[in-house]
Amino acid sequence: MPPSTPPLKPPALRPGDTIAIVAPASNVNRADLEAGCTALRRAGYKPIYLNSILDQDLYFAGSVDRRARELEEMFTRDDVRAIICARGGYGSNYLLDKINLGAIKAHPKIFVGYSDLTALLTYLNDATGLVTFHGPMVAKDWAHEDGVDLTSWQSALTNAAPWELNLDAASGTCSLAQGNAEGIFYGGCLSILVASLGTPYEIHTDGKILFLEDVATKPYQIDRMLMQLKLAGKLKGVRGLIFGEMLDCAQNANQGYTLEEVILRIVGELGIPIAYGVRSGHVTAGNITLPFGVRAKLTVNEKNVDLKILERTISS
Repeated sequence: MPPSTPPLKPPALRPGDTIAIVAPASNVNRADLEAGCTALRRAGYKPIYLNSILDQDLYFAGSVDRRARELEEMFTRDDVRAIICARGGYGSNYLLDKINLGAIKAHPKIFVGYSDLTALLTYLNDATGLVTFHGPMVAKDWAHEDGVDLTSWQSALTNAAPWELNLDAASGTCSLAQGNAEGIFYGGCLSILVASLGTPYEIHTDGKILFLEDVATKPYQIDRMLMQLKLAGKLKGVRGLIFGEMLDCAQNANQGYTLEEVILRIVGELGIPIAYGVRSGHVTAGNITLPFGVRAKLTVNEKNVDLKILERTISS
């Protein structure tokens, strides 16, 4: 594990700021992209993107070189305050050995995405200390009504003070194991996290409050991936676990067991607080923005889940 790196906090997002849209993974639908940009303008921002964002190479948003150049350009441009990914899909892993870490450290920016972008969110945080953000994407959540949880967006990206999420059953969140824990908040899409194992970009989970989510993945596949994390020693030093909404993660409507039961068979003996149902990433609505790389406190009791972000996630 690399030595602990102090958080590198990007400047806060302000009304009227320029937000760059990038596509590091799969190809982008123009109508969805424009719908998301319209929503960002209504929210008071100035979205921009390169014309090449609509390129297509197989199922990618253009060539590896195009996607890598786009990402680096948006980090280094002085007029850009934040970078939001258009969509996930597949392909971010192609960029990992092409990222100019020096340029990113010299120009820290808000970087937002989820799903396949987990590979970039975790690597940038691990390698540079940059606080990254698991949250709504332009051609997905911003493109749809009620796709974005604006309260957490503002708290994470514009508010320099610590903040918290207090979630109850009405939010779809529940307790799988009660308790309290403090650690560095970190995680993302389960299948992408597992795919990092055995590579130079392997995730670092010791001392973390680990957030895990996925979509359209059958319970036995969730079981297999959690077991892989466990057998790889990646759950041993985890201080708390939060699962996402886990949208469409069922074998069939009459499977006779719950995904929560499957999860508890593997992680229930860890003796740490475990929450389930936090809507960040692949969700039905209201995508919550969560920061990776800062200290947090998780409190799980019978009726509520409280996640306190103990330090500011951005610089003033």
